[in-house]
Amino acid sequence: MFNDETVLITGGTGSFGKRFVKTVLERYKPKKLIVFSRDELKQFEMSHEFDNGKYKFLRFFIGDVRDQERLYEAFHGVDYVVHAAALKQIPTAEYNPFEAVKTNVLGGQNVIRAAINQKVKKVIALSTDKAANPINLYGATKLCSDKLFVAGNAMSGEAGTIFSVVRYGNVVGSRGSVIPYFLEKRKTGVLPMTDEKMTRFSITLQRSVDFVLRCLEIMYGGELFVPKIPSYRITDIVKAIAPDAKTSITGIRPGEKLHELMITKDDSRNTLEFDDYFIIQPNFDWWTNKDALKKAGGKRCPEGFFYSSGTNTQWLSVEDIEALVKEYCLEHGLE
Repeated sequence: MFNDETVLITGGTGSFGKRFVKTVLERYKPKKLIVFSRDELKQFEMSHEFDNGKYKFLRFFIGDVRDQERLYEAFHGVDYVVHAAALKQIPTAEYNPFEAVKTNVLGGQNVIRAAINQKVKKVIALSTDKAANPINLYGATKLCSDKLFVAGNAMSGEAGTIFSVVRYGNVVGSRGSVIPYFLEKRKTGVLPMTDEKMTRFSITLQRSVDFVLRCLEIMYGGELFVPKIPSYRITDIVKAIAPDAKTSITGIRPGEKLHELMITKDDSRNTLEFDDYFIIQPNFDWWTNKDALKKAGGKRCPEGFFYSSGTNTQWLSVEDIEALVKEYCLEHGLE
């Protein structure tokens, strides 16, 4: 798909971006692979990690998705865009709401306009389970962004650019996630838990990249893709990381849910189920791909269906989590 094509990823120096770049370098021979982000230090470090002498098609562009003019320049000649740039920390978004809106909502709008203007073929935007029935600002901005990207298909006109969204749960070992946090806290002998009943969806970094690549290949434009992924119980994370540690219950933080949701009951009316993923179809007249998706094996979800981490049919065992923790520690040189 990417051979002899130009690919750009926004937020390319983040956890997902780095693994995406690594995967593309291993599997494809693109004409250009552009890392677009605003952190010059991370770009400098990343340029040393991926030898520019070996990968002469790898480019690093400094820029911010808030800057529409810079996006117009960066998207010139680009065939595929993966939009991963976002302000993602829930407390940060709550304390800096205008900044979260500028990056997550207006930045998404800028990406859409630049992609259409420069006749990009396909754009896929990364979303989050926090966007389903959001109760915090981060989730609300991502829901708004999702709606913008789906509606972008009605705006592209003769440019022919198509847009889709991928929504998934917590990425194992990503910055600020529970595994690195608990690994740090176990040194104290006490692990703080918000609520013993809490559950979360879980996806590995590599599977998230693989799923995005697959969605890029099969998208018609307008779909919101949701992978079928396992859940974990917060108590099982504790057992896997520090079974002998004490726990302290801190209470659910503002803007936090007991269980996460990826498909609401209202969304399920427009949702098709496949073997290992769901597609939430856009509720617009221009969406004419229902029959094609059904022929591909999609089945309508039953009335009242919802996809929650608390009622999931797939669960990570303590042993599964221990293996993920071991893999994370090996990758990051931790004991």
